[in-house]
Amino acid sequence: MFIDSVRFTVKSGKGGQGCSSFRREKFVVKGGPDGGDGGKGGDVYFIVDNNTDTLSTFKGRRLYKAENGVQGMGRRMTGKSAPDMFLIVPPGTQVFNDDTGELMHDLLVEGTKELLMEGGKGGLGNVHFKNSRNQRPTYFQPGLPGISLNLRLELKLIADVGLVGYPNVGKSTLISLSSNATPEVADYEFTTLTPKLGVVDVGEYNSFVMADIPGIIDGASEGRGLGLEFLRHIERTKSLLFMVDMANHREPMAQLEVLKEELKKFSPELAGRHYAIALTKTDAYYGEDLEGDIKTFVEELGLELAESNEFGFDKKLPYYVQDLTFNRFDSSKPMFVLPLSSVTRFNTASIRFALYEMLGQK
Repeated sequence: MFIDSVRFTVKSGKGGQGCSSFRREKFVVKGGPDGGDGGKGGDVYFIVDNNTDTLSTFKGRRLYKAENGVQGMGRRMTGKSAPDMFLIVPPGTQVFNDDTGELMHDLLVEGTKELLMEGGKGGLGNVHFKNSRNQRPTYFQPGLPGISLNLRLELKLIADVGLVGYPNVGKSTLISLSSNATPEVADYEFTTLTPKLGVVDVGEYNSFVMADIPGIIDGASEGRGLGLEFLRHIERTKSLLFMVDMANHREPMAQLEVLKEELKKFSPELAGRHYAIALTKTDAYYGEDLEGDIKTFVEELGLELAESNEFGFDKKLPYYVQDLTFNRFDSSKPMFVLPLSSVTRFNTASIRFALYEMLGQK
């Protein structure tokens, strides 16, 4: 089960209380106080682990409590300190104080170990309170209490390229062809109910991570459909691939404008990322002039059709690709506008190299 938001309470361990004890041995006169200190309560840590990709471990449990320190003992023996508690989370997890909304930790890097709260200090035994005026103290300290926090964890997947488009536009099919991901693919809308990540190989030694999220519809930023719930998963993506359905009843430009507007409403920063456009389902196009519609779309974007073909795009249909002469990349324009068909594998191989090139324009 994919869980990307949970709430629960965390408590660090209480320190063990000190001991009130007196030395009583044969032939030892007036042995005096010998009560030991209490042990320290358990600390609470977060650990980032790549082997987990969901917060489902925390689902259904309301309280996580570290163990308390052990009480001190006679003969000046200190009580055992409690073991630390470790909460394992996937990369991309944000830790919020649920009462104040404060972001406490943003856990991104595999292997990170972050202290959330310390356990209570153990109390002192009565051996510490003897003096010339009080040679038989019975007083000892209780251990300090642990800290309690109400937390909210939110998972934002980390990817290089995020797929953005209407439902049933071909996002899942593309990621299944291009990567090791195996999302559900069907001929109805909202097939994808949870985000999916896939590693796309580019050549023998290079690769990047692609993220597929549920389809976005008009009003997604206001809560319609599934878009609002999962839009946060592309907040961390470096680049975006807008997927426009050429077999849809909506005009290509109308689809793109809605997608851009919903992203902008959700996050202006996200809307400013580097992007490219894939014109999907060219095999299912039912109009009269596919080539003319692609040319019109490119012209509406204020662009000119490309003459270069450095990524090996199929020339059967027109396309646009940004000229990177002298490494001049214009982030206000798409890296490319490419017709695509996952059914016939039209341009599905060469788009990987174009996306990888876009990731290098930082």
